[in-house]
Amino acid sequence: MNRSEIWRRVGFLTIVLYLFLLSIKLMGLSFKLFGTDFAEQLISFTTNPIVGLFIGILATAVVQSSSVTTSIIVGLTATGALTIGNAIPMIMGANIGTSVTAAIVSLGHITRKQEFRKAFEVATVHDFFNFIVVLILFPLELFTHFLEKSATWITQFLLGTNASMSFASPLDVLLKPVSGSIAIALNTNPIAILILSFIMLFFSLKYFVKIIKPLAESEFKHLLNKHIFSRPLRSFGVGLVLTGIVQSSSVTTSLVVPLAGVGILTLDRIFPYIMGANIGTTVTSIMASLVTGSPAAVTVAIVHFLFNSIGCAIISPIRQVPIAMSRWLANLSFRSLAYPFGYVVSIFYILPGTIIYFLH
Repeated sequence: MNRSEIWRRVGFLTIVLYLFLLSIKLMGLSFKLFGTDFAEQLISFTTNPIVGLFIGILATAVVQSSSVTTSIIVGLTATGALTIGNAIPMIMGANIGTSVTAAIVSLGHITRKQEFRKAFEVATVHDFFNFIVVLILFPLELFTHFLEKSATWITQFLLGTNASMSFASPLDVLLKPVSGSIAIALNTNPIAILILSFIMLFFSLKYFVKIIKPLAESEFKHLLNKHIFSRPLRSFGVGLVLTGIVQSSSVTTSLVVPLAGVGILTLDRIFPYIMGANIGTTVTSIMASLVTGSPAAVTVAIVHFLFNSIGCAIISPIRQVPIAMSRWLANLSFRSLAYPFGYVVSIFYILPGTIIYFLH
């Protein structure tokens, strides 16, 4: 491959990557148009912590963004509509709901079964990571309130500086004008925007894979594995910093799904990156809370950070457990497409909706 061919391929890859990111942005926009009001009403719905957990899952799956859900939670806590105790289970649920985007992105590989199996195991390992962490920390918090107490103590120091921060994601600067223009052209019709986003997603994934597949056995694969994903700590740092900058774990985790699908990166290499993204996503809620200046809102945001950080500490030595679970599900999905569709619909929508309906 000569230099001109490399630059041509890089140019095409840049365009396709932009379309891929734009499709995710439009998908999130359409879901927000469908459900932001619904999510806000849902979040202020109950004082039952178990219901609160599943409200966090459903609200985040509806709006396709834990940043949106946690910002709503922080805002409602700042106004007194939510107590810190009620907000914490919802934050935990939002962590699970946010990974639905990666699962949807992995479905773009569904016509190529081997690729889909690799992509789906990466898309779902974040789910199993969060399932395990919630199973451990949710009952512990319920009986001891250790997260709330620790966050309250930390908040005293943060608010002592009267901090006020704001930061625009570079991706928003690049994507928002185009996504906004498309939304206006489609009369902000959420159905039309959603249909277009899926068309763009599958189109961009098709060509993304077509462009990067020849690189799977080239210097590009060597470069990623040797320099970016060479060691767990470095991979973790890349996930944390990149997610903190773009303020969306949905985007950063979705980016590695097609790379796994074509075999450039393995699940074991990607897992620390996903853990880093899990902590990086807390930046948005922390900044939103600092802007409010409300001690309760800042406490909730710090709880989000502590929950994700402690979760990484718990899972790191037993990382093979969520990895094995995601591979098991991916192998089932390889046999029948009913498994991935059934998993996404039931875990993120039917199960939370049913529990909320019967327990509220």
